[in-house]
Amino acid sequence: MATVNPNGPLKGRTALVTGASRGIGEAIAVRLAMEGARVVVSARTAEDGESKLPGTLAGTVARIREAGGEATAIKADLSSEAERERLVAEAVAAYGPVDILVNDAAVTFFIPVEQFPKKRFDLMVEVQVWAPFHLSQLVLPSMRERRQGWIVNISSGAGIHPQQPYNRRGGGTVYGMCKAALERFTTGLASEVYDDNVAVNVVSPGLVDTPGVAVHGLINEQTKDRVQPIEYIAEAVYRLASGDPKTMTGRIDYAEPFLKELGIAPGALV
Repeated sequence: MATVNPNGPLKGRTALVTGASRGIGEAIAVRLAMEGARVVVSARTAEDGESKLPGTLAGTVARIREAGGEATAIKADLSSEAERERLVAEAVAAYGPVDILVNDAAVTFFIPVEQFPKKRFDLMVEVQVWAPFHLSQLVLPSMRERRQGWIVNISSGAGIHPQQPYNRRGGGTVYGMCKAALERFTTGLASEVYDDNVAVNVVSPGLVDTPGVAVHGLINEQTKDRVQPIEYIAEAVYRLASGDPKTMTGRIDYAEPFLKELGIAPGALV
């Protein structure tokens, strides 16, 4: 039976997880809390009725606390610079300097390039590229000073260049572009902060049945056999957020093969 270990490997560490009101972000927050981390969860949906999708920050916090873990919620819109700064400041005020930053928040539109509005393009780049960049800037000074830190960015197989024969459905170009940029940012930052004992990695889930995936209709007759349990990405993030920064950094990983490399099978979440 899955339990929270308050004296686990992450005891005393503060984790900040964005996009944690539902889906992958919620699962990651739960997994980190299970190993003793004090988890700050953030998203735009704090309470019921604030989104058409199921899941709230209040629900994530309740799930963790009821299992014996420690968590607090901070509502924030990551498309706003001021909101990002407030988020980190309040996280530090709640639990102390951030040791683990997980950038999971995303906003996505699947529209062919020739019809893609600049307003939506700018919003996607702001949330999926600039927000992880800026949040990293905000937590890095403390990480470098304390010589301890882990940053994990959540990507997607969409970041891989398309190969022929092409899928002519279209609409995923901007999403893939954002994820490719996030991956290049990850490896570049990893090289910059290697001597400061800060690990920076990126990991992609498989196709996971989440509310966001359902909205975009990504699970269908052609893809249903590729659906992967959410525990895989949660476990992969935990391992990357607790690994040795000297040997596990600058990686571009995919959850299932990464866990196979480590010889680890993900367990159940609380």
